[in-house]
Amino acid sequence: MNKTETYKRELTGLLDDLIATGNADQLKAYLTSHSNLPGPRGNLELAQSFTHVLESYAGQWAGELWELCLAMAETSAHVAPVNTPQEFIPFCGTVGIGALGAAWPGFFEQALTTLKRLANDPRWRMREAVAMALQHLAATRGSEIWQALQAWIATGSLLEMRAAAAAVAEPALLGDAGLAVRAVHMHQTILARVLQVQERKSEAFRILRQALGYTLSVVTQAAPEPGFQLMAGLAVSTDPDLRWIVRENLKKNRLLKNYPGQVASIHRLLN
Repeated sequence: MNKTETYKRELTGLLDDLIATGNADQLKAYLTSHSNLPGPRGNLELAQSFTHVLESYAGQWAGELWELCLAMAETSAHVAPVNTPQEFIPFCGTVGIGALGAAWPGFFEQALTTLKRLANDPRWRMREAVAMALQHLAATRGSEIWQALQAWIATGSLLEMRAAAAAVAEPALLGDAGLAVRAVHMHQTILARVLQVQERKSEAFRILRQALGYTLSVVTQAAPEPGFQLMAGLAVSTDPDLRWIVRENLKKNRLLKNYPGQVASIHRLLN
């Protein structure tokens, strides 16, 4: 039995106990003790195993599991600070919200509403959990997720735009050529809003800019023609943040190795 199978077996037993007793203490203790935190990388294998076990339960337990994940996700930064074992609790709860919203249609809209709010969390791992949760939803409710994320981009906060950009920058979601082009267009809309931001010293702007420093290369790899066209337009901009975003993306091996000619062309526009 490999590590993932062990996680699933032990989590199944813990969820059985929780459903029988209503007490989540043992489950939370297991997640924190296996979190790999503090450290540079949380236990993503365990988090994914948690979502798989949630999805495997019969529909009659959906309400109980939803309440569990919602309570876990709502654990505040005061109770679960950054890079502590306790932070793994809201991380798993957030990814679990995406898994439940994908598995049970009745929770889809609630999942979207909750994730939009959680996208503004000050903890970077929580923001990553939101992107992972959105990817779970996109795997089963793709067209609805893309439509919802376009609304986030049009009117949402900087961190909500960051969540949308990170969510669509997932190669597994970009195998369809039409969706890849759509992801580039979503980035174009985000970058147009970036250009309109007046206050650029905020932490939210820094976080969004940092994310765009890699997500644009992911969607460009999937849809190179519109992606490089977008990058070319940004490269001749006088806006220093847009030009920084282009430079950062041109450093990524996914573009350097696969599209050296286009990368060199964009570099010439930057110089």
